[in-house]
Amino acid sequence: MTEPGTLERGIASGLAFLRRRLAGDYEVDEFGYDPDFARTVLLPPARALYEHWFRVELSGVDNIPDGGALLVANHSGTIPIDALMLSVAVHDHADRRIRLLGADLVYQIPVLGHLARKGGHTLACKSDAARLLAKGELVGVFPEGFKGVGKPFADRYKLQRFGRGGFVGTALRAGVPIVPCAIVGAEEIYPKIGDIPPLARLLGLPYFPVTPTFPLLGPAGLIPLPSKWMIRFGEPMTLDEYDADSADDPMTVFNITDHVRENVQGMLYETLLRRGPAFL
Repeated sequence: MTEPGTLERGIASGLAFLRRRLAGDYEVDEFGYDPDFARTVLLPPARALYEHWFRVELSGVDNIPDGGALLVANHSGTIPIDALMLSVAVHDHADRRIRLLGADLVYQIPVLGHLARKGGHTLACKSDAARLLAKGELVGVFPEGFKGVGKPFADRYKLQRFGRGGFVGTALRAGVPIVPCAIVGAEEIYPKIGDIPPLARLLGLPYFPVTPTFPLLGPAGLIPLPSKWMIRFGEPMTLDEYDADSADDPMTVFNITDHVRENVQGMLYETLLRRGPAFL
């Protein structure tokens, strides 16, 4: 039931937003981040999913440090809604904004790319990441990429390869800690039981998923299943024992990457056991 005054506050907030846009009374940073737009337009629907559909529970929020840090999370769900839920969690409960690094494909889709930049996110490239970290931002990465988000349901909660460890080199050069993060719940929202490669190639996508509800139910099949989510932030992994030059040593980068991956995988299994049934 809607609380008294909620509708009126929503209308007043919307009108105030329109006045600010018409008057040009808002700021956009060098990456396209528009805090006013993100707070007023993007966050409310994502927050509704977060609180009422997925019923997200958090742990380890105090592990998110002040200043520059690199948050490394698992990636899953067929459609990357986990990025949205992570953004809400950090904004609402850690009082920080997370600047997610996304794949090129995200920014090649006109509307999606525009909204991603408005929300504070940018391309997964070393230069953008370095500039954000130098400004003391919390930067988020999903090293599994499309291998993680598009994996079959049979492989749920099994981390895929963490690329070449580029995120480790970024953290070493910037001198910032790495915060491991485990997201449980996204695997069940669109259980991927098949793929249609010809359609994927035609549309320029890494995969075209088949789930129990899509494409069988058409647009209705795009409604995510209401799984129970848990997000856990691990203790920061400081890299003080290494200097910036270590970023150019392949063996050092490989060892740290493997260590981060092991931490996230262990956190995933522990959080999965604590959650219990997926839809209760």
